[in-house]
Amino acid sequence: MDDHSFRWGAALIVGMLVSLAAKIALGEMPSTIKIVVPFSAGGGADIAARHVADQIGHMQGITAFVENRPGAASVIATEAVAHAEPDGSTVLVAANSFIIHPHLKKLSYDPLTSFEPICYLVRSPQVLAVNSASPYRTLPDLFEDARNKPGELTLASVGPATAQQIAFEMLKRLAQVDIRHVPYPGNTPAVNALLGSHVTSVLANYPEIAEQAASGRLRALATGSRVRIDQLPDIPTIAELGYRHFEAETWLGVVAPAKTPKETLSRLADWFSAAIEVPVVKSKLVNLGLYPVGLCGSDFALYLRKQYEDYGRIIRDTLLQAN
Repeated sequence: MDDHSFRWGAALIVGMLVSLAAKIALGEMPSTIKIVVPFSAGGGADIAARHVADQIGHMQGITAFVENRPGAASVIATEAVAHAEPDGSTVLVAANSFIIHPHLKKLSYDPLTSFEPICYLVRSPQVLAVNSASPYRTLPDLFEDARNKPGELTLASVGPATAQQIAFEMLKRLAQVDIRHVPYPGNTPAVNALLGSHVTSVLANYPEIAEQAASGRLRALATGSRVRIDQLPDIPTIAELGYRHFEAETWLGVVAPAKTPKETLSRLADWFSAAIEVPVVKSKLVNLGLYPVGLCGSDFALYLRKQYEDYGRIIRDTLLQAN
């Protein structure tokens, strides 16, 4: 390569980089958005992301697609998005684990500084259930027997050091019962363990027990939501049963890499919040037990910080450790 060709090639590369930097600085929206889901296909996060991606693509005339990148309890996908180009073309579906893991292990990212919050999309209550053949008809029944048989009853959930296990540890302390936690690698295996009568009870996200509860194979005893859920109107919340400040919900939101321009973040927030409010999308989500929230921007940032602080305090209090 002669000197002239080298200078021409270098100038072309510099020009491309300057153009890209200018587009990012101006908040120009990408024509393709990749929504990275740090969980396997088929779960609540994946289904919600696909409904939203399809709607954004339809409404905005762009390509929006989901990429599943499970592994290391969501850390692999989160690290990848933390280091992605901050131009709005790559966003992450974040859940409770997003702010739990930093309290338990050393990571290459910080959930509060390595990302920009876009929107809190949906919430899904956790439900405490037993096998339909179980003698326990109510949560007080279960707790009374647990007090009479300390350490004998069991509860399955995703674990260790997950939102479900943390909620269970909180509830144990509030109720002053000794129920043994049995961790499983996912909600589905935990529910299957209960269906097979290998454990006494389960604490799982509502979408994972909905079908079995509707068919009568499982009996829901209480929900961790703030109010009763439409699909289980006769099932009390745990707070109603005397544990006033108890709340156990899984949340799903979207975040972008740090330094994504504010204008881009604002428009992404508009797109995501509008998508979950479209009646057909909202109906599909609610039917799955995923309730639209649409808390965006600085409000979502405040929510994340509070959740981060709350989980940190609970983890310290219960001395939870990651495996």
